Amino acid sequence: MKINVTDQTGKKPTSHTEIPDEWFSWKERDTKALETVSRPSLSYWKDAWRRLLKNKLAMTGLVFLILLTIFAIFAPILSPYEVNKQNLPDQYQPPSSQHWFGTDNGGRDVFTRTWYGARISLFVGLMAALIDFTIGIIYGGLSGYKGGRTDSMMMRIIEVLYGLPYLLVVILLLVVLGPSLGTIILALTVTGWVGMARIVRGQVLQIKNYEFVLASRSFGAKTARIIRKNLLPNTMGPIIVQMTLTVPSAIFAEAFLSFLGLGIQAPFASWGVMANDSLGAILSGHWWTLFFPAFFISFTMFAFNVLGDGLQDALDPKLRK
Repeated sequence: MKINVTDQTGKKPTSHTEIPDEWFSWKERDTKALETVSRPSLSYWKDAWRRLLKNKLAMTGLVFLILLTIFAIFAPILSPYEVNKQNLPDQYQPPSSQHWFGTDNGGRDVFTRTWYGARISLFVGLMAALIDFTIGIIYGGLSGYKGGRTDSMMMRIIEVLYGLPYLLVVILLLVVLGPSLGTIILALTVTGWVGMARIVRGQVLQIKNYEFVLASRSFGAKTARIIRKNLLPNTMGPIIVQMTLTVPSAIFAEAFLSFLGLGIQAPFASWGVMANDSLGAILSGHWWTLFFPAFFISFTMFAFNVLGDGLQDALDPKLRK
C-alpha cells in the first residue's frame, strides 16, 4: 500500500512511502453497540418529575407542604393540650419548652391550635380545588368539544358568573346561610370553577381535531368516552397547575373570612380566627399569638405558588428534551 504520509520520525518523505499492511487491522462490527440506547426512554410524567426535581424552589415548597400535612395530622394527636380548653393561669405565656409557640389570651397552647388550623385550611383548600376540578373539567370539556352554538351559550353563562364580584358573592352566601365550614366551601366554589372551565375549554379546542380524537370518533366512541380517554389525559398539565393555584387562594379566602368573623367561629381553631384573637395582644407585646398563624398562612401560600410555577415548567411539552 502506498500513501504520501510522514514517517515515524516526523520527516516528510520526498517520495511515496510504502506502509506495511500489518499496520492495519479489520474492526468487527459490533451489532450490540448499535442497539444500545444512549438515553433511557422516559414517559411524559417521568420526564416531568425529573425536571421538577431540578427546580430547588419548587421542591422546597413541596417538602414544606408534605411536612405541614404530616404535622397537621399527627401533631394535635401527640400534643398533651386540648385545642379549645382555656387555662387562664397560663395566659400569654411566651414560647418555651412547655409551650413551643406560647399561649394565647385564653391560656390555650398556640402550637396545638396552629396545627388544628392547618387541618381546616388544608381541608378547605383541597376541597375547593377538587370541586372546581370536577365542575370545571365537565363544563369546560363539554363546551370545548361540542363547539358551535352549544359552546357559545355555555360561554355566555361563564361570562356572567365571571363578571360577578367574587368576594361579594361569598360574603352574601355566608350571611344568608350562616358561617360554617360547609358554607365556606360552597361559597368559594359557586364561581371558583369558572377559571378551571375556561382553561379546560381552551385546551380541548386545540386537541379535539387531532388525529387520535378523529380516529376514536370514527370508531363510534361516545362523547363522554372521548373526553375521558382522549381529551382529559392530554390536558392534565394545565389542569394540575391551575389546581395548585386554586388551593392557596381558597386558604387565604378562608383565613380572611374567619378574620372578619364570617368563617370559622371561635373557639374553634383556624388561622384566621387566631389572627383575629391576637389583634389586641400584639399591641401589648405578645407577638407570638399573631406571628405563627401569619407565618403559616404566608408560607403555605408561597409554597403552593412556587410549586405551581415549577409544575408549569415541568409539564410544558415545549421544554421537554
